[in-house]
Amino acid sequence: MSGHNKWSKIKHKKEASDKKRGGAFSKLAKIISMAAQKGADPDTNLDLKNALEQARSINMPSINIQRAIKRAQDHATTQLENIKIAAVGPEASLFIIEAVTDNTNRTISELKSILKDYEIKMVPPQSVLWMFRAVESDFIPQNKIAVSEASKNKILSFIELVEDHADVEAVHTNLE
Repeated sequence: MSGHNKWSKIKHKKEASDKKRGGAFSKLAKIISMAAQKGADPDTNLDLKNALEQARSINMPSINIQRAIKRAQDHATTQLENIKIAAVGPEASLFIIEAVTDNTNRTISELKSILKDYEIKMVPPQSVLWMFRAVESDFIPQNKIAVSEASKNKILSFIELVEDHADVEAVHTNLE
């Protein structure tokens, strides 16, 4: 019976966890590169220090960290940008999507496509941001809303898909 040994069972679990871990590493590498553009010394650059602490907390290899810092110091590096996308979904659900990207047009286009698939409309950030309180690097909704079970499942599926996008850092919503 081929394919029924211990390794073949472990291999599938390992592939899934490695893919998830690799995605987290690439997102953190972008954050580190963006922070390192302001200075490569963590003692004087608080953003870099926080990014390095995050990287160490998920056991990111130091070679990857050094590569991200070096990439930021190279003059050929493209500028990474922080973008915030606001959206309104079913039953007055609100979303703030934070992303770090080297190509804002590509990222916005890809996210618009996902938004369209879930019948969620992109709106100007100011029309949604006032409903959230900014606390450090997090957005906390001032009023949480309850939605129907069908809408909630659709919204959670949407959030999961958006969070899997390579450029997306966080998705904030006003759902209970």
